[in-house]
Amino acid sequence: MYYTLRLKKGKDKAVLQRHPWVFSGALEPISDKPENGDIVKLTDYRGQFLAYGFFNDRSRVSLRLLEWNPNAAMDEQWWRGRIQQAVQFRSSLFQEVHTNTYRLIFSEADFLPGLIVDRFADYLSVQILSSGIECIKPIILDELNKLLRPKGIIDRSDDASRAHEGMTEVSGRILMGEEPPPFVLVKEHGISYRVNIAEGQKSGFYCDQRDNRHRVAQFAKNKRLLDCFCYSGGFTLHAAQCGARELTSVDSSALAIETLKQNMQLNGFSQVKHRCFQSDVNKQLRAFRESAEKFDLIILDPPKYAPSRSTLTKASRAYKDLNRQALLLLEDGGLLATFSCSGAVDMALFKQILAWAALDAGKEIQFIEQFCQPADHPIRSSFPEGEYLKGLLCRVVPS
Repeated sequence: MYYTLRLKKGKDKAVLQRHPWVFSGALEPISDKPENGDIVKLTDYRGQFLAYGFFNDRSRVSLRLLEWNPNAAMDEQWWRGRIQQAVQFRSSLFQEVHTNTYRLIFSEADFLPGLIVDRFADYLSVQILSSGIECIKPIILDELNKLLRPKGIIDRSDDASRAHEGMTEVSGRILMGEEPPPFVLVKEHGISYRVNIAEGQKSGFYCDQRDNRHRVAQFAKNKRLLDCFCYSGGFTLHAAQCGARELTSVDSSALAIETLKQNMQLNGFSQVKHRCFQSDVNKQLRAFRESAEKFDLIILDPPKYAPSRSTLTKASRAYKDLNRQALLLLEDGGLLATFSCSGAVDMALFKQILAWAALDAGKEIQFIEQFCQPADHPIRSSFPEGEYLKGLLCRVVPS
């Protein structure tokens, strides 16, 4: 039933440890190749079964492994079962009255490599990032519809990584049901947001910062707060709810700033003292310093600076300079909540970057709390690469 691919001798350790990626250099050469997206059988150099996985010869990751049981039937019911498991797990995490936006399926972490599904109230946003998932898309959509009965499912497969699988980017296409309105109303920890799921960044909303927004806001009461890379206002809104004295939000996107203003009104925060700047964050931080502004709490939630290890040196410099500028704007005893969504930057390196930033800023800092991704973005033990979001709460020690 399946094409059989064979690993080179000595290349089976990661597969035996159930890591889901096999790189092209680990495979014996083959003359008769399967189609990209086909499920194939992988054996060791002696021909003994190891796993089933998706094949793609366009990608450095030639195989994305799915199943290590040789007796598993890789049929329609296998896929439906995986989707059911992922959805049922998320249903146990949230009370819909407080939070109705979260990640339903998280790619390799849910044994569905290349599939990301986010829920936005009555709508689903789907990202298909592997050719194998593209091949079984009808089954995925049918099962999601049966389980959740959404009003609509929209395709947000606009990630550049699709090119590595030989696929073009797709965004905004309706896959099932009705087209969502320009803005979908969602809730997170009781705060309401208007989310543009068709055209917003990524899938429309950064639900991976849900718990961190809530936690950082606990330090915001009576503080003068600066929210950088604010997008549609997650950290800003939570801080307003928790009694921040003054709020300043910065983002380069005009749509993000306008959406943030609407979200402030939507939640009844129109009386809170709040400034918005549509500006490059680094440029605006320098402008604040030139005008001698100071803040009690600064939040830095930048985009991914290190998409791969090859960019790590350049990204480390960018993270260091960004955090140095923020530290220079903090009052003594002030707090910096700083994040990295670059998987190539682990927590140890991130702490080192902050130490360098503090040294350059002439500040002494303490790490008082660490942040990570929430439970709907689980980290599979055999796939540490799934751990991408990390954050630190730093305190500037009074001089």
